[in-house]
Amino acid sequence: MNFKAENLVLRLETPHEYQAVENLTREAFWNVHVPGCDEHWLAHVLRDSADFIPELDYVAILGDRLVGNIMYARSRILTAGKGSVPTLTFGPVSVLPDYQGQGIGSALIRHTLCLATGLGYESVVIYGDPEYYKRFGFLAGEIYGLLTKDGYISPALMALELVQGSLNNLDGRFVESDAYSLDPVAVESFEAKFPFKSKANTPGQLRFQELLQQSRLPD
Repeated sequence: MNFKAENLVLRLETPHEYQAVENLTREAFWNVHVPGCDEHWLAHVLRDSADFIPELDYVAILGDRLVGNIMYARSRILTAGKGSVPTLTFGPVSVLPDYQGQGIGSALIRHTLCLATGLGYESVVIYGDPEYYKRFGFLAGEIYGLLTKDGYISPALMALELVQGSLNNLDGRFVESDAYSLDPVAVESFEAKFPFKSKANTPGQLRFQELLQQSRLPD
């Protein structure tokens, strides 16, 4: 489906949209990274986390239809020299399948990155596909000396300075909010509340697996 950019409305999510956003997120991620998905559960629990940032919880609206959403949470980088350095993480970023590839996700990301800068945040660190996120200025976390929580160099670990120099020479481990540590049993229980969808292996999942397999210990 095509749309005109001027018809896209980006605004804060409202409580009465919570379930619709979870449905949207499930549709957006189903069988994308793995058979099924857990991103809709993340959307559900993230709002109750102390790390959740409601000021950056935005939805995308076309006409009277909710077509996209982005959520943010506080995270941190644990360093030897500077202690715990605060940063931001976004995700999930969800767009209904019929509207993907048209710039809605990009619009949500660019809009909220601008807002995050205005709110005084200095950096954003995420896990994502480098080929997609480099368009927003994200660089490999390795450039800043960033490792995963477990001490690995990961090609999926991406970082963006909202304030120039904010990530210089940190040499630390990136730690997401606890809300991103999902319980598989809880996810399955939550999934049971939704209409049945078939889980499947898809070619697109290979990219996700490739990124995971490329993680390595520092030299």
